[in-house]
Amino acid sequence: MSKTESLTGKVALITGASRGIGKEIALELSKLGAEVIINYSSSDEKAEEVVNSIKKSGGKVHKLKFDVSKEESVSTAFEEIIKINGTIDILINNAGITRDGLLMRMKSEQWDDVLNTNLKGVFLCTKYASKFMLKKRSGKIINISSIVGIIGNPGQANYSAAKAGVIGFNTLRVYSPTKQFTDHDADAKFVKRWVPELADRTPAEIANLSEIKFPGYETELVSLKDRAKEMKARVFSIRKSQEGWRATQQTLRKHGSKKTIRKPKKKKDRGQMQFPL
Repeated sequence: MSKTESLTGKVALITGASRGIGKEIALELSKLGAEVIINYSSSDEKAEEVVNSIKKSGGKVHKLKFDVSKEESVSTAFEEIIKINGTIDILINNAGITRDGLLMRMKSEQWDDVLNTNLKGVFLCTKYASKFMLKKRSGKIINISSIVGIIGNPGQANYSAAKAGVIGFNTLRVYSPTKQFTDHDADAKFVKRWVPELADRTPAEIANLSEIKFPGYETELVSLKDRAKEMKARVFSIRKSQEGWRATQQTLRKHGSKKTIRKPKKKKDRGQMQFPL
């Protein structure tokens, strides 16, 4: 099966798809054969541009204007989708806005607008999409978050909180292959799908995963404690870098803050920054 045929017959809804990341996702899914539904909330012109672009490429596309933060609007939209397409196979929760401002100057409306669109919108669209997906026992839901949901960003307390909420919303129920997987994945099907090296292992063997070594892996296949340390190091290496400092300074100046952050010392090696993978 070729890539252009892989999503043929599938219906995909992308929220916030009239521009930016959502637009690019819509274009790519269309190239892969999906029938795309473009959600937008304001610019009819921008949405129409995406629709025309997909149609010129021979793709199937519809545009649907609704507010992801309003339950009545979302409910009506999904009824319309099922009425027109009969199903929904893929949901990409991408819609997001920013209302930046330093915390002490941020208005409640700025906080509410961002949380309602960026977090409540994910909840509402997932709620209604999952009803149809559960009935047919198939479907994919992808929620777009951000690194600021982990490390934060000056002037974006609302946006950071919303994206942190999405990360929490995304948390897998199978959250530790070495311990809790047996509660939710007794046959180890989920773990084996994501870690092919475990395909011939029994659930009992996987439960003692820390004792299993595989060729090509310097350490145990899964070491949650070590991976957490590595991720923390990656995050803070970015924050302490020259690029991270400049981005923070730009945000502070944008919002009129007089706060300054000590500039990190340059390393002797002036080559391109390298982060551990």
